[in-house]
Amino acid sequence: MPFGLGFGEMILIFAVLLLFFGAKRLPEVAGGLGKGIRDFKRALNGLDEGSLQATNQQQTLAAQAPAGAVAAPAQPAAAPVTQDQQAQG
Repeated sequence: MPFGLGFGEMILIFAVLLLFFGAKRLPEVAGGLGKGIRDFKRALNGLDEGSLQATNQQQTLAAQAPAGAVAAPAQPAAAPVTQDQQAQG
């Protein structure tokens, strides 16, 4: 068993948690605890939501691109030409 706890100890701990939080709140508490641990691990690794979204977008684009194609970087848009520049040029 995890943490050196036997089956009886695990049942006792679960029963105390069930009495303390109630049947409706126990899944919410467990979900919040899991999300907190996941966020803590991400913070330790230096990952935040922005970098995770960028990584997911890169993986999605790489999966959609054909195997032999290499994505070219986007070209910056040319500045619009004004009437003064047309008259000079």
